[in-house]
Amino acid sequence: MKDATIDSVAVIGAGAWGSALANAIASQGRQVVIWAREAEVVESINRKRENDIFLPGVTLAPSIRATGDIADVASADAVFLAAPAQHIRNTAMALASCVGERSPILVLCAKGIEEGSLKLLSQVLDEIFNDINAVALSGPTLAGEVARGLPTALVVACENEDTGKAVMEVVHGAALRPYLSDDITGVQIGGALKNIFAIACGIVIGRELGENAHAALLSRGFAEMLEYGSAVGARRETLMGLSGLGDLVLTCNARTSRNMSLGMALGRGESLEEVLKRRRSVSEGVFTARAACELGGKLGVSMPIIEALSGVLFAGESVDTGIERLLARPLRRE
Repeated sequence: MKDATIDSVAVIGAGAWGSALANAIASQGRQVVIWAREAEVVESINRKRENDIFLPGVTLAPSIRATGDIADVASADAVFLAAPAQHIRNTAMALASCVGERSPILVLCAKGIEEGSLKLLSQVLDEIFNDINAVALSGPTLAGEVARGLPTALVVACENEDTGKAVMEVVHGAALRPYLSDDITGVQIGGALKNIFAIACGIVIGRELGENAHAALLSRGFAEMLEYGSAVGARRETLMGLSGLGDLVLTCNARTSRNMSLGMALGRGESLEEVLKRRRSVSEGVFTARAACELGGKLGVSMPIIEALSGVLFAGESVDTGIERLLARPLRRE
């Protein structure tokens, strides 16, 4: 097991969230190395002190150094994995090839369920690294607000308390307040599923179906999250906290969020292909919807919203058909 002392920090993934997180950590006086896949992002951060592609308008701390060589982050005591969820496996394998027998503390910052394997991201890391204590960092966190130093609360989840506390010390700052949890399954489920429901809420807004429908979908989505979480071993109280209900409320109401804004475009009549084609950033809920739908089916979980959305995203069903399917379900107790 990796020692819990953290002296050096690296971030893999220089999208909006990875850059904002690196900036928050660096603002506490730490040196941070951030890896970016795009050469233009590396140049922008190092030369202009700004990620003008994914986080424009935010001045990054001078103690952040960007690199395009993943070997440059391999010596860090803690590596924050902020790559998209569906890229975590390949990213972790590339990192593993550089660290050898040494295992840094790995902090998952992506939110999703892996397609194909239907595994949580911590389970993916367990396959690749030996003797590891994965950490999940989640909660209601819009990257732009974190980057601007606005007050934010989040959850650090790890089965090993000492490791979790060490990561809390790294992310804790004047505007960032972390809470500790040992329910890494629950924290990941909350973060993954809220993106799906945010797309659905976006469709409601884009279709101009009203605030009643928005509130109904959000609350029924939360009920679906609780049932889903119970089936995979998540604790109910975890999902009622920051990483479940908190993140759900934020993402299902923030029209600037990638998932909700994607849903709004679908509600206005755009196709999924059209929306994704013009975006460089990833809307995690799209891919997680398919994985969650498949996993939920195997677990026998009732998930009408996830199923209806999956039909719209992947089975060619119209938005109106998905809405009609939900409204026509048999009457039941709440």
